[in-house]
Amino acid sequence: MDKLSYTPRGALTPNYPLADLTWLRVGGPADWLFQPADEADLSACLAALPADVAVFPMGVGSNLIVRDGGLRAVVIRLGRGFNAITVEGETVTAGAAALDAHVARKAAEAGRDLTFLRTIPGAIGGAVRMNAGCYGAYVADALISARVVLRSGEVVEMAAEDLHLAYRSSTLPDQAVIVSATFRAAAGDPAALAARMEEQIAKRDASQPTKARSAGSTFRNPSGASSTGRADDSQELKAWKVIDAAGMRGATLGGAQISPMHSNFLINAGGATARDLETLGEEVRKKVLQTQGISLEWEIMRVGEY
Repeated sequence: MDKLSYTPRGALTPNYPLADLTWLRVGGPADWLFQPADEADLSACLAALPADVAVFPMGVGSNLIVRDGGLRAVVIRLGRGFNAITVEGETVTAGAAALDAHVARKAAEAGRDLTFLRTIPGAIGGAVRMNAGCYGAYVADALISARVVLRSGEVVEMAAEDLHLAYRSSTLPDQAVIVSATFRAAAGDPAALAARMEEQIAKRDASQPTKARSAGSTFRNPSGASSTGRADDSQELKAWKVIDAAGMRGATLGGAQISPMHSNFLINAGGATARDLETLGEEVRKKVLQTQGISLEWEIMRVGEY
């Protein structure tokens, strides 16, 4: 990338090792890492980037495998200027870098129910992009709008319906960066909301390898066809059940392992490469297809060069 016509106020770092930024602690370098100072800095930098330079927005790296060859892109990582949380009446507005758990807690303190966010690993930008959900509630149920900086640098407000939120997906424009999101949250008693979140944490910790290096759920539930939470939205067939039935619980490859505690968690058991993790995941998909005729879809995003 030639010298930019715009000098960013935030940090623009070449050859940044992305393994340092992902929960799985794997992956090669990004050509550049840009940590914008604020929305105006992000907008101006994107507008100044040559059109042929790819942009990859990255949250806290909780649901991501960066391949060992790294990313030929400018990786955008939002920080302190993008993590404010405000509650006004029934609306909660959170910066894209605000952690899902922090948003749930701050909303609960103000008597607003976004408790489903409490156990979702990651930040609000990724939660909106992937229509994250837990315990039968999804971002789609609460989102009003998202503030987005397009690849051109233009700042737009996108209504929830414009994002076409579906099961673990949205139609966010390519290379666009979510900077904040506004939710409508039902009223609730702060103490009751806090107690519910404590129960959710206990349930999660009892069933998931929360102390291991993972990237959350590896594969989508096979029956996950919508994100409405409606009565006809069946989630009975779970990814972990078909992985178990294929005999892959606890399977290993290099430093990668399918968690013995929860078989829809792919973990770095020590010294894994991105290739170890992705190859083991593909072995699981192959075995499930062979034994049950079901084609599992990755929920973890995989990016970069091998």
